[in-house]
Amino acid sequence: MRISALVSGALTVLLLVLVAVGWAPLLSFDRDVAEALHRSAVAEPGFTRLNRILTDWVWDPWTMRTLALGTALLLWWRRERLALWVAGTSVMAWGLQVGLKDLVGRQRPRWSDPVDSAPYSAFPSGHAMAATVTCGLLLWVLALHWRASWRGWGALTVAAGVSVAGVGWTRVYLGVHWPSDVFAGWLLGWCCVAVAIVTYRRFGAGRPPKGETDTGGRMGGTQ
Repeated sequence: MRISALVSGALTVLLLVLVAVGWAPLLSFDRDVAEALHRSAVAEPGFTRLNRILTDWVWDPWTMRTLALGTALLLWWRRERLALWVAGTSVMAWGLQVGLKDLVGRQRPRWSDPVDSAPYSAFPSGHAMAATVTCGLLLWVLALHWRASWRGWGALTVAAGVSVAGVGWTRVYLGVHWPSDVFAGWLLGWCCVAVAIVTYRRFGAGRPPKGETDTGGRMGGTQ
């Protein structure tokens, strides 16, 4: 997991640098993909409307953060230290996203016939990052607390993967992000989750607070 955190973090930094210096191959790729998808979005209003519902409601960052907050509150009610990691990681990811948007200041795609709009700077995608962080955290929490069949885990993994990939698709399809914004959101979001897992294993696992149930203690130490 440490390697995963380092690799995803390094790739995020690499993307940031390439965007900041305006590396032509990356910008050309972004432009070609964005233009092709925008033409489709303009030509298919029904499918575009579906994408807007998914991105604005189902996979909206506030929907994701509400799920993370609800999970943290449940863990806190169970008197588990894991609640601090879930809440802290979600807040940290939010702060990183806002800080990088201000630092990079990348403009969003501009169209003469836009099908959607979004505020703030483009890099990284907040939707992609929030979905990656929340889905990653939820799968991690479930892995510590729930012994499901392989079919159950398969369904959960597919649902998480569809959410993470799907929200990235909607942001580019609707013309409010460049593909590299979405890639950066995925990479940085996963880096945050990986760091949370590594630090919890180092500092939080196997040491339940006073009064926590035996079951909770065992669950926290089986990583």
